[in-house]
Amino acid sequence: MSELKIDSLNEYHWTPQPQAAKWVKLALDTAISRLPWARAFAARLSDEAGCRLIDLVDTISVHPDSKRMADAIAAGWVPSHDDATYTTHEHRGGLFPTLAGCEDIANDEVRVSLKVECVATFLAVNDLNVEIVGRPLAPYRYAIVESNSGQALFMVSQRHGRTGFDTTGGPEPVDVLEVFESFLTRQRDFDSEAEAFRNVDALVDIAVKRIGRDYACDRFFAAEREYWQKRNRAAQFQKARQDRLGIGWANHDHHTYRSSREHFKSLVALWEKLGLVCRERFYAGIEAGWGAQVMEHPVTKIITFNDVDLSPEELMGDFSHDGLLASTELKTVGLWCGLHGEAASLAGMHHLEGTFDFVNLRDQMERDANIRTMKPFTDFPYLKQAFTEGERWAVQEKRVSVLLAKKLITLEQANMFRREGAIGSHLENLERNDGFKGFNQKGVSEIIAATDPRRQAALGAFETVNYKTIGS
Repeated sequence: MSELKIDSLNEYHWTPQPQAAKWVKLALDTAISRLPWARAFAARLSDEAGCRLIDLVDTISVHPDSKRMADAIAAGWVPSHDDATYTTHEHRGGLFPTLAGCEDIANDEVRVSLKVECVATFLAVNDLNVEIVGRPLAPYRYAIVESNSGQALFMVSQRHGRTGFDTTGGPEPVDVLEVFESFLTRQRDFDSEAEAFRNVDALVDIAVKRIGRDYACDRFFAAEREYWQKRNRAAQFQKARQDRLGIGWANHDHHTYRSSREHFKSLVALWEKLGLVCRERFYAGIEAGWGAQVMEHPVTKIITFNDVDLSPEELMGDFSHDGLLASTELKTVGLWCGLHGEAASLAGMHHLEGTFDFVNLRDQMERDANIRTMKPFTDFPYLKQAFTEGERWAVQEKRVSVLLAKKLITLEQANMFRREGAIGSHLENLERNDGFKGFNQKGVSEIIAATDPRRQAALGAFETVNYKTIGS
Protein backbone atom coordinates (compact mmCIF):
# COMPACT_ATOMS: atom_id res chain seq x y z
CA MET A 1 0.00 0.00 0.00
CA SER A 2 1.44 3.35 -1.01
CA GLU A 3 1.50 6.27 1.39
CA LEU A 4 0.36 9.69 0.27
CA LYS A 5 2.88 12.49 0.80
CA ILE A 6 2.64 16.16 1.70
CA ASP A 7 2.14 17.94 -1.59
CA SER A 8 4.08 20.59 -3.41
CA LEU A 9 2.07 22.87 -5.66
CA ASN A 10 2.79 20.67 -8.66
CA GLU A 11 3.12 17.19 -7.19
CA TYR A 12 -0.46 16.10 -7.89
CA HIS A 13 -1.43 16.39 -11.52
CA TRP A 14 -4.30 14.01 -12.19
CA THR A 15 -5.09 13.03 -15.76
CA PRO A 16 -7.70 10.72 -17.32
CA GLN A 17 -6.59 7.09 -17.61
CA PRO A 18 -8.62 5.70 -20.54
CA GLN A 19 -6.65 2.45 -20.90
CA ALA A 20 -7.23 1.50 -17.26
CA ALA A 21 -10.87 2.56 -17.45
CA LYS A 22 -11.37 0.38 -20.51
CA TRP A 23 -9.87 -2.58 -18.63
CA VAL A 24 -12.26 -2.13 -15.69
CA LYS A 25 -15.30 -1.78 -17.94
CA LEU A 26 -14.41 -4.90 -19.91
CA ALA A 27 -13.83 -6.96 -16.76
CA LEU A 28 -17.06 -5.74 -15.17
CA ASP A 29 -19.09 -6.24 -18.34
CA THR A 30 -17.69 -9.76 -18.66
CA ALA A 31 -18.67 -10.62 -15.10
CA ILE A 32 -22.23 -9.31 -15.16
CA SER A 33 -22.88 -10.81 -18.60
CA ARG A 34 -22.43 -14.17 -16.84
CA LEU A 35 -24.42 -13.27 -13.72
CA PRO A 36 -28.17 -12.54 -14.16
CA TRP A 37 -28.75 -11.22 -10.62
CA ALA A 38 -25.81 -8.82 -10.79
CA ARG A 39 -26.91 -7.63 -14.22
CA ALA A 40 -30.42 -6.90 -12.94
CA PHE A 41 -29.02 -5.13 -9.89
CA ALA A 42 -26.87 -2.87 -12.07
CA ALA A 43 -30.02 -1.85 -13.97
CA ARG A 44 -31.83 -1.15 -10.69
CA LEU A 45 -28.98 1.05 -9.49
CA SER A 46 -29.37 3.19 -12.58
CA ASP A 47 -33.16 3.25 -12.75
CA GLU A 48 -33.93 3.60 -9.05
CA ALA A 49 -31.05 5.70 -7.70
CA GLY A 50 -29.11 7.23 -10.60
CA CYS A 51 -26.01 5.26 -9.55
CA ARG A 52 -23.54 3.20 -11.58
CA LEU A 53 -22.23 -0.23 -10.66
CA ILE A 54 -18.73 0.71 -11.80
CA ASP A 55 -18.48 3.43 -9.11
CA LEU A 56 -19.10 0.89 -6.35
CA VAL A 57 -16.53 -1.74 -7.26
CA ASP A 58 -14.10 -2.40 -4.43
CA THR A 59 -12.04 -5.25 -5.90
CA ILE A 60 -11.74 -7.20 -9.13
CA SER A 61 -10.08 -10.61 -8.76
CA VAL A 62 -8.52 -12.64 -11.58
CA HIS A 63 -5.95 -15.40 -11.98
CA PRO A 64 -2.42 -13.97 -11.53
CA ASP A 65 -1.14 -15.63 -14.72
CA SER A 66 -4.12 -14.70 -16.90
CA LYS A 67 -4.05 -12.38 -19.89
CA ARG A 68 -6.49 -10.18 -17.99
CA MET A 69 -3.92 -9.66 -15.24
CA ALA A 70 -1.18 -8.91 -17.79
CA ASP A 71 -3.43 -6.36 -19.50
CA ALA A 72 -4.16 -4.68 -16.16
CA ILE A 73 -0.47 -4.37 -15.35
CA ALA A 74 0.09 -2.85 -18.79
CA ALA A 75 -2.70 -0.35 -18.01
CA GLY A 76 -0.96 0.87 -14.85
CA TRP A 77 -1.71 -1.42 -11.90
CA VAL A 78 1.32 -2.01 -9.69
CA PRO A 79 1.88 -4.39 -6.74
CA SER A 80 0.68 -3.12 -3.39
CA HIS A 81 0.61 -5.88 -0.77
CA ASP A 82 0.02 -9.59 -0.30
CA ASP A 83 -1.93 -11.66 2.18
CA ALA A 84 -2.39 -15.40 2.58
CA THR A 85 -4.64 -15.75 -0.46
CA TYR A 86 -4.21 -12.75 -2.74
CA THR A 87 -1.55 -10.67 -4.43
CA THR A 88 -3.01 -7.18 -4.77
CA HIS A 89 -2.31 -4.33 -7.16
CA GLU A 90 -3.37 -0.70 -7.16
CA HIS A 91 -3.52 2.01 -9.81
CA ARG A 92 -1.85 5.16 -8.50
CA GLY A 93 -2.82 7.37 -11.42
CA GLY A 94 -6.56 7.47 -10.81
CA LEU A 95 -9.63 6.14 -9.03
CA PHE A 96 -9.83 2.44 -9.79
CA PRO A 97 -10.70 -0.78 -7.94
CA THR A 98 -8.08 -2.88 -6.24
CA LEU A 99 -6.88 -5.72 -8.46
CA ALA A 100 -6.38 -9.08 -6.74
CA GLY A 101 -4.64 -12.10 -8.19
CA CYS A 102 -5.72 -15.48 -6.80
CA GLU A 103 -4.48 -18.94 -7.80
CA ASP A 104 -7.87 -20.49 -6.98
CA ILE A 105 -9.61 -18.54 -9.76
CA ALA A 106 -10.09 -20.09 -13.20
CA ASN A 107 -8.00 -18.53 -15.97
CA ASP A 108 -10.91 -16.69 -17.60
CA GLU A 109 -12.96 -16.10 -14.45
CA VAL A 110 -13.73 -12.60 -13.12
CA ARG A 111 -14.77 -11.97 -9.54
CA VAL A 112 -16.25 -8.62 -8.55
CA SER A 113 -16.62 -7.29 -5.01
CA LEU A 114 -19.03 -4.39 -4.55
CA LYS A 115 -18.52 -1.96 -1.64
CA VAL A 116 -21.54 -1.26 0.57
CA GLU A 117 -21.89 0.41 3.95
CA CYS A 118 -23.38 -2.69 5.57
CA VAL A 119 -23.37 -6.21 4.13
CA ALA A 120 -26.23 -7.39 6.38
CA THR A 121 -28.41 -4.47 5.30
CA PHE A 122 -27.66 -5.17 1.64
CA LEU A 123 -28.69 -8.80 2.01
CA ALA A 124 -31.83 -7.93 3.97
CA VAL A 125 -33.24 -5.33 1.59
CA ASN A 126 -32.50 -7.54 -1.41
CA ASP A 127 -34.01 -10.69 0.19
CA LEU A 128 -30.77 -12.63 -0.03
CA ASN A 129 -30.24 -15.49 2.41
CA VAL A 130 -26.49 -16.13 2.16
CA GLU A 131 -23.64 -16.48 4.62
CA ILE A 132 -21.70 -13.43 5.83
CA VAL A 133 -18.00 -14.05 6.38
CA GLY A 134 -16.59 -12.02 9.27
CA ARG A 135 -18.25 -11.05 12.54
CA PRO A 136 -20.46 -7.97 12.88
CA LEU A 137 -18.40 -4.74 12.91
CA ALA A 138 -15.25 -6.55 11.81
CA PRO A 139 -12.93 -4.23 9.86
CA TYR A 140 -13.63 -6.35 6.76
CA ARG A 141 -16.53 -8.70 6.01
CA TYR A 142 -18.20 -9.97 2.87
CA ALA A 143 -20.90 -12.18 1.41
CA ILE A 144 -21.03 -14.04 -1.90
CA VAL A 145 -24.25 -13.10 -3.67
CA GLU A 146 -24.03 -14.95 -6.99
CA SER A 147 -21.64 -17.39 -8.61
CA ASN A 148 -21.35 -19.02 -12.02
CA SER A 149 -18.77 -21.72 -11.37
CA GLY A 150 -15.47 -21.03 -13.12
CA GLN A 151 -16.95 -18.04 -14.98
CA ALA A 152 -17.78 -15.21 -12.62
CA LEU A 153 -18.61 -14.34 -9.03
CA PHE A 154 -20.36 -11.35 -7.47
CA MET A 155 -19.98 -10.43 -3.81
CA VAL A 156 -20.54 -7.46 -1.52
CA SER A 157 -18.11 -6.24 1.12
CA GLN A 158 -17.81 -3.59 3.80
CA ARG A 159 -14.61 -2.06 5.11
CA HIS A 160 -13.89 -0.06 8.24
CA GLY A 161 -10.30 1.08 8.01
CA ARG A 162 -8.77 -2.11 6.62
CA THR A 163 -7.17 -3.00 3.31
CA GLY A 164 -6.67 -6.60 2.28
CA PHE A 165 -9.04 -9.49 2.89
CA ASP A 166 -8.53 -10.61 6.48
CA THR A 167 -11.93 -10.99 8.16
CA THR A 168 -10.53 -11.66 11.63
CA GLY A 169 -9.48 -9.41 14.48
CA GLY A 170 -10.35 -5.76 14.94
CA PRO A 171 -11.62 -3.79 17.95
CA GLU A 172 -14.35 -5.04 20.26
CA PRO A 173 -17.84 -4.32 18.85
CA VAL A 174 -18.91 -2.48 22.01
CA ASP A 175 -15.95 -0.12 21.60
CA VAL A 176 -16.87 0.54 17.98
CA LEU A 177 -20.49 1.29 18.89
CA GLU A 178 -19.59 3.58 21.78
CA VAL A 179 -17.07 5.50 19.68
CA PHE A 180 -19.61 5.96 16.89
CA GLU A 181 -22.21 7.16 19.38
CA SER A 182 -19.72 9.66 20.81
CA PHE A 183 -19.24 11.12 17.33
CA LEU A 184 -22.91 10.98 16.45
CA THR A 185 -24.08 12.77 19.59
CA ARG A 186 -21.17 15.13 20.17
CA GLN A 187 -21.87 18.67 21.26
CA ARG A 188 -21.38 21.08 18.39
CA ASP A 189 -22.49 24.51 19.60
CA PHE A 190 -20.02 26.16 22.00
CA ASP A 191 -19.34 29.68 23.18
CA SER A 192 -16.20 29.67 21.03
CA GLU A 193 -14.93 27.70 18.06
CA ALA A 194 -11.67 27.04 19.93
CA GLU A 195 -13.68 25.23 22.60
CA ALA A 196 -15.50 23.24 19.92
CA PHE A 197 -12.20 22.07 18.45
CA ARG A 198 -10.86 21.12 21.88
CA ASN A 199 -13.96 19.00 22.44
CA VAL A 200 -13.80 17.12 19.14
CA ASP A 201 -10.02 16.69 19.47
CA ALA A 202 -10.56 14.98 22.83
CA LEU A 203 -13.22 12.68 21.39
CA VAL A 204 -10.91 11.70 18.53
CA ASP A 205 -8.05 10.99 20.95
CA ILE A 206 -10.27 8.62 22.91
CA ALA A 207 -11.57 6.97 19.74
CA VAL A 208 -8.12 6.37 18.29
CA LYS A 209 -6.98 4.81 21.56
CA ARG A 210 -10.02 2.52 21.74
CA ILE A 211 -10.48 1.31 18.14
CA GLY A 212 -7.42 2.51 16.22
CA ARG A 213 -6.88 5.48 13.94
CA ASP A 214 -8.23 4.01 10.71
CA TYR A 215 -11.43 2.58 12.16
CA ALA A 216 -11.96 5.85 14.06
CA CYS A 217 -11.66 7.79 10.80
CA ASP A 218 -14.27 5.57 9.17
CA ARG A 219 -16.73 6.06 12.03
CA PHE A 220 -16.10 9.79 12.36
CA PHE A 221 -17.10 10.56 8.79
CA ALA A 222 -20.07 8.19 8.93
CA ALA A 223 -21.34 10.35 11.80
CA GLU A 224 -20.56 13.52 9.85
CA ARG A 225 -22.70 12.31 6.95
CA GLU A 226 -25.58 11.65 9.36
CA TYR A 227 -25.39 15.20 10.74
CA TRP A 228 -25.22 16.80 7.30
CA GLN A 229 -28.01 14.64 5.93
CA LYS A 230 -30.57 15.58 8.56
CA ARG A 231 -30.42 19.20 7.39
CA ASN A 232 -30.48 18.57 3.64
CA ARG A 233 -33.61 17.43 1.79
CA ALA A 234 -31.75 16.32 -1.35
CA ALA A 235 -29.50 14.14 0.81
CA GLN A 236 -32.48 12.60 2.60
CA PHE A 237 -34.22 11.80 -0.68
CA GLN A 238 -31.15 10.28 -2.29
CA LYS A 239 -30.03 8.35 0.79
CA ALA A 240 -33.48 6.76 1.07
CA ARG A 241 -33.22 5.58 -2.54
CA GLN A 242 -29.76 4.14 -1.99
CA ASP A 243 -30.87 2.48 1.25
CA ARG A 244 -33.66 0.71 -0.63
CA LEU A 245 -30.92 -0.86 -2.74
CA GLY A 246 -28.73 -1.57 0.29
CA ILE A 247 -25.63 0.45 -0.62
CA GLY A 248 -25.89 3.37 1.84
CA TRP A 249 -23.38 6.15 1.10
CA ALA A 250 -20.79 3.72 -0.30
CA ASN A 251 -20.56 5.97 -3.37
CA HIS A 252 -19.26 9.03 -1.46
CA ASP A 253 -16.48 10.82 -3.32
CA HIS A 254 -15.40 13.59 -0.94
CA HIS A 255 -16.59 15.53 2.09
CA THR A 256 -16.38 19.32 1.80
CA TYR A 257 -15.67 21.47 4.86
CA ARG A 258 -15.58 25.24 5.13
CA SER A 259 -13.37 26.94 7.66
CA SER A 260 -12.66 30.42 8.93
CA ARG A 261 -9.09 31.56 8.41
CA GLU A 262 -8.24 31.58 12.10
CA HIS A 263 -9.35 27.95 12.62
CA PHE A 264 -8.09 26.38 9.38
CA LYS A 265 -4.92 25.10 11.05
CA SER A 266 -7.06 23.37 13.68
CA LEU A 267 -9.21 21.75 11.00
CA VAL A 268 -6.18 20.33 9.19
CA ALA A 269 -4.71 19.12 12.49
CA LEU A 270 -7.97 17.33 13.29
CA TRP A 271 -7.90 15.49 9.96
CA GLU A 272 -4.23 14.58 10.44
CA LYS A 273 -5.06 13.13 13.83
CA LEU A 274 -7.52 10.85 12.02
CA GLY A 275 -4.82 9.87 9.52
CA LEU A 276 -5.56 12.09 6.51
CA VAL A 277 -2.63 13.64 4.66
CA CYS A 278 -2.39 16.63 2.36
CA ARG A 279 -2.80 16.27 -1.38
CA GLU A 280 -3.11 19.09 -3.91
CA ARG A 281 -3.93 22.72 -3.09
CA PHE A 282 -6.30 24.99 -4.98
CA TYR A 283 -6.54 28.69 -5.59
CA ALA A 284 -9.53 30.13 -7.36
CA GLY A 285 -8.02 33.50 -8.27
CA ILE A 286 -7.66 36.97 -6.78
CA GLU A 287 -11.23 37.90 -7.66
CA ALA A 288 -12.62 34.87 -5.83
CA GLY A 289 -10.32 35.13 -2.82
CA TRP A 290 -10.49 31.53 -1.65
CA GLY A 291 -8.35 28.43 -1.65
CA ALA A 292 -8.55 24.83 -0.57
CA GLN A 293 -6.47 21.96 0.70
CA VAL A 294 -7.43 18.47 -0.46
CA MET A 295 -6.67 15.69 2.03
CA GLU A 296 -6.92 11.92 1.72
CA HIS A 297 -6.76 8.98 4.09
CA PRO A 298 -4.47 6.28 2.63
CA VAL A 299 -6.47 3.37 4.11
CA THR A 300 -10.14 4.37 4.23
CA LYS A 301 -9.78 6.53 1.09
CA ILE A 302 -11.85 9.26 2.80
CA ILE A 303 -11.20 12.56 1.00
CA THR A 304 -11.88 16.01 2.43
CA PHE A 305 -11.97 19.21 0.39
CA ASN A 306 -11.23 22.05 2.82
CA ASP A 307 -12.19 25.58 1.77
CA VAL A 308 -10.87 28.82 3.27
CA ASP A 309 -10.59 32.51 2.31
CA LEU A 310 -7.04 32.91 1.00
CA SER A 311 -4.70 35.27 -0.81
CA PRO A 312 -2.34 34.22 -3.64
CA GLU A 313 0.70 34.98 -1.49
CA GLU A 314 -0.54 32.64 1.23
CA LEU A 315 -0.95 29.81 -1.27
CA MET A 316 2.82 29.75 -1.75
CA GLY A 317 3.41 29.00 1.92
CA ASP A 318 2.27 26.09 4.06
CA PHE A 319 -1.04 27.70 5.00
CA SER A 320 -2.46 24.37 6.18
CA HIS A 321 0.09 24.10 9.00
CA ASP A 322 1.39 27.63 9.60
CA GLY A 323 -2.07 29.04 10.20
CA LEU A 324 -3.88 32.12 8.90
CA LEU A 325 -4.73 35.42 10.57
CA ALA A 326 -8.29 36.68 10.75
CA SER A 327 -9.21 39.08 7.94
CA THR A 328 -11.03 42.40 8.03
CA GLU A 329 -13.05 41.28 5.01
CA LEU A 330 -15.03 38.08 4.58
CA LYS A 331 -15.18 36.30 1.26
CA THR A 332 -17.75 33.60 0.51
CA VAL A 333 -16.24 30.88 2.71
CA GLY A 334 -15.55 33.13 5.69
CA LEU A 335 -19.04 34.61 5.58
CA TRP A 336 -20.63 31.15 5.47
CA CYS A 337 -18.68 30.22 8.62
CA GLY A 338 -19.63 33.51 10.25
CA LEU A 339 -23.32 32.85 9.59
CA HIS A 340 -23.50 29.12 10.31
CA GLY A 341 -20.39 28.21 12.31
CA GLU A 342 -17.39 26.07 11.43
CA ALA A 343 -18.17 23.05 9.27
CA ALA A 344 -16.29 20.88 11.78
CA SER A 345 -18.61 22.01 14.57
CA LEU A 346 -22.12 23.55 14.44
CA ALA A 347 -22.62 23.92 10.71
CA GLY A 348 -21.57 20.47 9.57
CA MET A 349 -20.35 19.76 6.06
CA HIS A 350 -21.10 22.21 3.29
CA HIS A 351 -21.72 19.31 0.94
CA LEU A 352 -21.10 15.66 0.27
CA GLU A 353 -20.14 14.76 -3.26
CA GLY A 354 -21.19 11.33 -4.47
CA THR A 355 -20.42 9.51 -7.70
CA PHE A 356 -23.48 9.09 -9.90
CA ASP A 357 -24.78 8.81 -13.43
CA PHE A 358 -24.91 12.59 -13.78
CA VAL A 359 -27.89 12.95 -16.13
CA ASN A 360 -29.91 10.16 -14.54
CA LEU A 361 -29.58 11.59 -11.04
CA ARG A 362 -30.40 15.13 -12.15
CA ASP A 363 -33.51 14.07 -14.05
CA GLN A 364 -34.76 11.64 -11.40
CA MET A 365 -34.43 14.11 -8.54
CA GLU A 366 -36.32 16.80 -10.40
CA ARG A 367 -39.00 14.39 -11.63
CA ASP A 368 -39.58 12.47 -8.41
CA ALA A 369 -38.88 15.06 -5.69
CA ASN A 370 -38.91 18.48 -7.38
CA ILE A 371 -35.27 18.90 -6.35
CA ARG A 372 -33.56 21.12 -8.87
CA THR A 373 -29.91 21.11 -9.84
CA MET A 374 -27.85 24.23 -10.44
CA LYS A 375 -26.05 24.79 -13.70
CA PRO A 376 -23.09 22.39 -13.97
CA PHE A 377 -19.79 23.97 -13.00
CA THR A 378 -17.86 21.19 -14.70
CA ASP A 379 -18.92 19.51 -17.92
CA PHE A 380 -15.96 17.55 -19.31
CA PRO A 381 -16.15 14.03 -20.75
CA TYR A 382 -14.16 12.77 -17.76
CA LEU A 383 -15.69 14.99 -15.02
CA LYS A 384 -19.18 16.41 -14.50
CA GLN A 385 -20.23 18.33 -11.37
CA ALA A 386 -23.27 20.26 -10.19
CA PHE A 387 -24.87 21.23 -6.88
CA THR A 388 -28.47 20.57 -6.01
CA GLU A 389 -30.33 23.71 -4.99
CA GLY A 390 -29.11 24.93 -1.63
CA GLU A 391 -30.91 24.40 1.64
CA ARG A 392 -31.65 27.73 3.31
CA TRP A 393 -31.00 27.70 7.04
CA ALA A 394 -32.10 30.13 9.72
CA VAL A 395 -29.18 32.14 11.14
CA GLN A 396 -28.68 32.62 14.87
CA GLU A 397 -29.17 36.20 15.98
CA LYS A 398 -25.94 36.10 18.00
CA ARG A 399 -23.98 35.36 14.82
CA VAL A 400 -25.61 38.17 12.85
CA SER A 401 -24.95 40.61 15.71
CA VAL A 402 -21.26 39.67 15.93
CA LEU A 403 -20.73 40.11 12.18
CA LEU A 404 -22.54 43.45 12.26
CA ALA A 405 -20.59 44.70 15.28
CA LYS A 406 -17.30 43.83 13.54
CA LYS A 407 -18.55 45.65 10.42
CA LEU A 408 -18.12 42.48 8.37
CA ILE A 409 -21.66 42.85 7.00
CA THR A 410 -23.89 45.89 6.50
CA LEU A 411 -27.12 46.58 8.38
CA GLU A 412 -29.05 45.85 5.20
CA GLN A 413 -27.33 42.48 4.85
CA ALA A 414 -27.88 41.72 8.54
CA ASN A 415 -31.61 42.32 8.23
CA MET A 416 -31.69 40.22 5.07
CA PHE A 417 -30.06 37.27 6.86
CA ARG A 418 -32.40 37.69 9.83
CA ARG A 419 -35.41 37.67 7.57
CA GLU A 420 -34.43 35.13 4.92
CA GLY A 421 -31.66 33.02 6.45
CA ALA A 422 -28.79 31.91 4.21
CA ILE A 423 -27.89 28.97 2.03
CA GLY A 424 -26.34 26.25 4.18
CA SER A 425 -25.66 23.01 2.32
CA HIS A 426 -25.95 21.03 -0.91
CA LEU A 427 -25.66 17.54 -2.33
CA GLU A 428 -23.20 17.44 -5.20
CA ASN A 429 -23.85 15.32 -8.27
CA LEU A 430 -20.55 14.11 -9.71
CA GLU A 431 -19.70 11.75 -12.54
CA ARG A 432 -16.11 10.60 -13.00
CA ASN A 433 -14.92 8.82 -16.13
CA ASP A 434 -11.55 7.38 -17.15
CA GLY A 435 -10.58 7.16 -13.49
CA PHE A 436 -10.01 10.93 -13.24
CA LYS A 437 -9.17 11.73 -9.62
CA GLY A 438 -8.77 15.51 -9.72
CA PHE A 439 -11.01 18.55 -9.60
CA ASN A 440 -11.86 21.51 -11.82
CA GLN A 441 -10.32 24.57 -10.22
CA LYS A 442 -11.98 27.12 -12.49
CA GLY A 443 -15.36 25.49 -12.17
CA VAL A 444 -15.11 25.31 -8.39
CA SER A 445 -14.28 29.00 -8.32
CA GLU A 446 -17.46 29.81 -10.24
CA ILE A 447 -19.72 27.74 -8.01
CA ILE A 448 -18.21 29.25 -4.85
CA ALA A 449 -19.07 32.70 -6.19
CA ALA A 450 -22.56 31.57 -7.18
CA THR A 451 -23.30 30.30 -3.66
CA ASP A 452 -22.16 33.44 -1.79
CA PRO A 453 -24.92 34.12 0.80
CA ARG A 454 -24.99 37.83 -0.01
CA ARG A 455 -25.53 37.13 -3.70
CA GLN A 456 -28.10 34.37 -3.25
CA ALA A 457 -30.19 36.27 -0.77
CA ALA A 458 -30.19 39.36 -2.97
CA LEU A 459 -31.13 37.41 -6.11
CA GLY A 460 -33.64 35.09 -4.49
CA ALA A 461 -32.17 32.34 -6.61
CA PHE A 462 -33.57 29.41 -4.60
CA GLU A 463 -36.89 28.74 -2.99
CA THR A 464 -36.65 28.88 0.79
CA VAL A 465 -36.38 25.68 2.82
CA ASN A 466 -36.57 26.52 6.51
CA TYR A 467 -34.55 24.52 9.04
CA LYS A 468 -34.28 25.28 12.73
CA THR A 469 -30.63 26.04 13.45
CA ILE A 470 -29.35 23.81 16.23
CA GLY A 471 -28.60 25.86 19.31
CA SER A 472 -30.72 28.83 18.25
